[in-house]
Amino acid sequence: MLEKLSAQLATPSYIFDLDEFEKRARLVKKYFGEKTGICFSIKANPFLLGRLPDVFDKIEVCSPGELTICEKTGVDTSKIIFSGVNKTLRDVQRAADDEVGTFTAESLLHVEMINGEGVKRGKVYPVLLRVTDVKGGSQFGMEEATVLDIIKNRDSYKGMEIVGLHYFTGTQKKKAKPIERELDYLADLIVRVKDDLGFTVNRIEYGTGLAVNYFDSNADELEEERLASISEKIRELSEKTELTVEMGRFFAAPCGYYLTKVIDAKTNYDINYVIVDGGLNQLKYDGQLQGMQIPNIVHLKNSDVRDGVKAWTLCGSLCTTADILARGAEFDSLGIGDILVFCRTGAYSVTEGMAVFLSREMPVVSVYSEKDGLTVIRDMLYSDVFNTPKL
Repeated sequence: MLEKLSAQLATPSYIFDLDEFEKRARLVKKYFGEKTGICFSIKANPFLLGRLPDVFDKIEVCSPGELTICEKTGVDTSKIIFSGVNKTLRDVQRAADDEVGTFTAESLLHVEMINGEGVKRGKVYPVLLRVTDVKGGSQFGMEEATVLDIIKNRDSYKGMEIVGLHYFTGTQKKKAKPIERELDYLADLIVRVKDDLGFTVNRIEYGTGLAVNYFDSNADELEEERLASISEKIRELSEKTELTVEMGRFFAAPCGYYLTKVIDAKTNYDINYVIVDGGLNQLKYDGQLQGMQIPNIVHLKNSDVRDGVKAWTLCGSLCTTADILARGAEFDSLGIGDILVFCRTGAYSVTEGMAVFLSREMPVVSVYSEKDGLTVIRDMLYSDVFNTPKL
């Protein structure tokens, strides 16, 4: 499939496999059960938003820019959970105009703004109160005592209804134990809130932070084992409240492919180097360390080179020695004109790189499905316009 699709695209480019994306979402749903809703955090890959599978119950939106993307792609705004640590009054007003399904409140200021806007408009907005990490806190959410105080005084808020809690402490959790402890904490918190404050927590949005394996040949197997290891606890909590599991990376990472072409090849002091037309400004793996860890890379042969298997250092187009995509990656007869496809780039890579560094071009973005074939959803962009001063 990749060889056929690559012939239709310029490089560098991304392909996001929509069938693979939906397959991953349905796998999560299978393990977590029908009572557990699933939410896609679009910061992982907003390009998937326009063709989001029906299996997703909610969409997490964390910025006014992401809200604009939702407006332009025509998503069902009732599915939106409008989150984010930096909300201005204008952001709240826009979200209210769009009739988003739920707001999250990460501070007392958020509570005041959302409630105030509700009172002003004669509306009552559903709100999830975000609880910060109980292991020591972070800039996200509020400590438990503050959340409990807001719930205690819930009758004073006429423009919002506290419908539940939001809890997410971080990403790339490889072990089940931290997630199980968080689920136990939430189950206990529900009981305490009911017993002490007479309040029923009707909903919980929980971000598992399940890890993705970028550098293992059996990544799919490891990730499914990870799903299975927490599924019982997830199902238990879903029996106690309306539970929605929010993830971004875990849903999107496996569906992405980054294509880049070999532009030059050389040997310096017995080390073989190739220069590709992409680079670290466009390719991002969590845990990537100066190219020391090698992801799954598919070699699509176009050149006439036939010189056997060699180890190569893969370098991008940036004028920095840090632009190393992989060291010691072995390929059979790699040559100028060949295409290298970096797998599992469906999450963050397309948005998290140093996109405008050195004013290089920004990749073509396309999606693929067996039903509709290949569709280009963003043409190549030239980033010099972002770096040119007004005179």
